[in-house]
Amino acid sequence: MVTSGEAGAGQSLPVDRANEQNPGGSHKPGGHRGPFLSLTVGAIGVVFGDIGTSPLYAMREALARVEGAPEGAVLGVLSLIFWALILVVTVKYVVFLMRADNKGEGGTLALMALAQHAIGRRSALVFFLGLCGAALFYADGVLTPAVSVLSAVEGLREAPVLGRTLSPFVLPITVGILVTLFLVQSRGTAGLARAFGPITAVWFLILAGLGVFHIFNEPAVLWGLSPHHGARFLIENGFLGFVILGSVFLAVTGAEALYTDMGHFGKSPIRAGWLFLVLPCLMLNYLGQGALALSQPEAAENLFWMMVPEIVYWPILVMATLATIIASQAVITGAFSITGQAVQLGLLPRLNIRRTSETEAGQIYVPSINIIMLAGVLLLLAMFPASSRLAGAYGVAVTGAMLVDTLLAFFILRFMWKRSLPVSLVVLAPFALIDLSFFGSNLLKVPQGAWAPLAIGAGIVLIMWTWTRGSQLLAERARRDSLSMEELASMLHKRPPPRTPGTAIFLTSDPEIAPVALMHNLKHNRVLHQQNFILTVKTADRPHVPPERRIEIAPLNEDFKRLTITYGFMETPNIPKALALCRKQGLKFDIMATSFFLGRRSVVPTPHGGMPLWQDQLYLFLMRNAANPTDFFHIPPGRVVEMGTQVKV
Repeated sequence: MVTSGEAGAGQSLPVDRANEQNPGGSHKPGGHRGPFLSLTVGAIGVVFGDIGTSPLYAMREALARVEGAPEGAVLGVLSLIFWALILVVTVKYVVFLMRADNKGEGGTLALMALAQHAIGRRSALVFFLGLCGAALFYADGVLTPAVSVLSAVEGLREAPVLGRTLSPFVLPITVGILVTLFLVQSRGTAGLARAFGPITAVWFLILAGLGVFHIFNEPAVLWGLSPHHGARFLIENGFLGFVILGSVFLAVTGAEALYTDMGHFGKSPIRAGWLFLVLPCLMLNYLGQGALALSQPEAAENLFWMMVPEIVYWPILVMATLATIIASQAVITGAFSITGQAVQLGLLPRLNIRRTSETEAGQIYVPSINIIMLAGVLLLLAMFPASSRLAGAYGVAVTGAMLVDTLLAFFILRFMWKRSLPVSLVVLAPFALIDLSFFGSNLLKVPQGAWAPLAIGAGIVLIMWTWTRGSQLLAERARRDSLSMEELASMLHKRPPPRTPGTAIFLTSDPEIAPVALMHNLKHNRVLHQQNFILTVKTADRPHVPPERRIEIAPLNEDFKRLTITYGFMETPNIPKALALCRKQGLKFDIMATSFFLGRRSVVPTPHGGMPLWQDQLYLFLMRNAANPTDFFHIPPGRVVEMGTQVKV
């Protein structure tokens, strides 16, 4: 038997739309401010780190299945990479999806919330797509640090003079770097993050320089920009061409970050960084790798490192390692951020979320997620100790997440932008076809390791679905077995209990029914405080809620008032700070003279409770490990009274 706090624990927080306006607006309170150039440089470090490390392995993996790297294959792969960058990254994300922002924020969960808002009701399909997108993001978050850092450190094998000596230490060095990276998360990375942009910008210039150096040796490689080479390659190679698409996709992994990190830097800096620096530098490097493959076909085994001149090999190796560490840090930070959103939206139980910076709102640390991700990364390195093997596992999670974005975008186009069904289908069909082609190609890599991210994603979907469904069943049982607040208020009005001075706040996830703590206080203590508030914390389908809309007070009768505090799904609840806003509405709270009553439900699974018994046990495990509501809502521990009851589900 385990216990669960009544205030939002065991129940997904409801979505409140009543106070939200301008669903397509792009402004976010406290949003991105500062000089355009500094925002652009910052975006280069955070947004483009992942896609900026793709040249380490993408071209190599795409040509690995073609023996001898013939000219037709090299130009065909170059064409496919170039047009994937144009169609997937530039057209789909930069031009189209970045317009579908949720008050300036992007990402799968923000898109899911916006789609729900556009439809005007809770849609099971949209909800399930959001679950899948978030789960695949976590799967990608485990793979990216492993494949990126390992690809950079593998450069030691090609190092001048010391290559053979250092080769056995590639995996231990990779493990050491990643373990250190995860261990420093608890201390915060806000200080280091200031250097991410300049370092990554230099890395992109290095990529461009290496590419230009080799393009001059084989200018004919520029023909690879023509789309007909890619089309001819796919037609002539048939099924093999379709298989190679899965490796071509490695060149666009990280594209979803343009949309996910939109709220941190704004649309214009991200677009400028992509169009004027990142895209040109990436294509120059891929063209340089193609030129090297044309002039030296044997170099195709490790194209990137073979194109580095010996005189600058070690500095570039250091820069490559730094770039992959930065890319990994961006993914880890993204995982922490999406965890906070998932908790607020009721997809995950309350977790211990710590702020690592007093000035940077986005700097958070989630210990449990950090440990799980580190364990996952180390397990993947143990199973796939070479980047070429990890590349087989990489890609399927990202293609799945991109496909989810396309499907969710349909609801935005159809219901929020009010486009007709034929127009919506015509606009999105090409993107869906591209996503399905890449996804299908990556599914062919399941025997080579693509099963790993799919298994991770399926496990996370199961956890989120179990938590959501279990919370829903618990709420239904509580509503069925409880007294409504109107009935209780009427009974107390007829037979008033003794009064005690002070203020009592009863936290509940359902303001319509009498909280467990209130019922037990009346039953056992037989008193009622002078002031009584039924407090509900809700999560809006917007990332941020302005302070003037944070608080809503509705008198029930002379004994009780309903108090609703609404937060955006990217905000951290803090009840004492929210109560301070009540003064503007004429209510004064002395937080140290106020008692907070929390209801604790002891949940007992039953064989016919709505979920299989094994899923009940999983739900109880999640509930048992949920963060204490006192800590989660930042309530002073000395002012909390907990009372419990037993519920069968």
